[in-house]
Amino acid sequence: MNFWKIADLFHRLMTETLGNSRYAAGGSDMGALVTGQLGHKYEESLYGVYLARGLRLDFFSGERPWDVTGGRVVRKGVSPAIRRGILAYQHRFAAHVAVHVLDSETEAYGLTDSPVGMLAWILHRWRNWSESHGDVESVFPRDHILTNATIWWVTNSIRTSMRTYANAARYPWTPSHDRKPPVGTPVGMTFLGYENPPGVTTEQRVEAFAKSPDAAWFNSVFLNAHEKGGHFAPFENPEAVVSDIRRTFRALR
Repeated sequence: MNFWKIADLFHRLMTETLGNSRYAAGGSDMGALVTGQLGHKYEESLYGVYLARGLRLDFFSGERPWDVTGGRVVRKGVSPAIRRGILAYQHRFAAHVAVHVLDSETEAYGLTDSPVGMLAWILHRWRNWSESHGDVESVFPRDHILTNATIWWVTNSIRTSMRTYANAARYPWTPSHDRKPPVGTPVGMTFLGYENPPGVTTEQRVEAFAKSPDAAWFNSVFLNAHEKGGHFAPFENPEAVVSDIRRTFRALR
């Protein structure tokens, strides 16, 4: 089970089980890959998709799917500030992706056996990936943290969540067609400031994305950037996400 297989199940649920001839979808983080795949494979069944994180569908493809750098080093000549920003970004995500892809089963048994270990694993990500400045409860209320962690614990879901990464690399994405852009359904996208690339301000974010190789993957009809928030977009800046969802789909009715 990986993100493109989840997309197949999602589409089957929406069309065969719930009986919708067309529908809309939205996603963030791993859900952005699921949603992007829906917009790629099932374009004719969707009004459009909304992404709170614009990930290329070949993110886990290639010889180094565990490496968020893709084997690249920081190029010489960049300013010290940008160099620090690039290294900090890599440090933030490198261990997470590498362990989940390369050693998810071993890690999962340890986290399944220890509620303290599982909570520490989750909190480390919530603390470092969000715009918390080290105070995770400034972003996620304690009741939210404990409720979310309890759901993971009692359903034994940490293993399946980690396995999704391993399976994304083990069964790499392959295109369903060769049309351009690959995600042909109309796409709306939100960018939040804590995940701005080093050297790119929020005011520059939309233009920087439009000029990047990633932009060629999406039939973008709405792009918007906000200063507040980080990796967990719907939790950190729900007002911006809800507003951008409405603005994306209002024009696609």
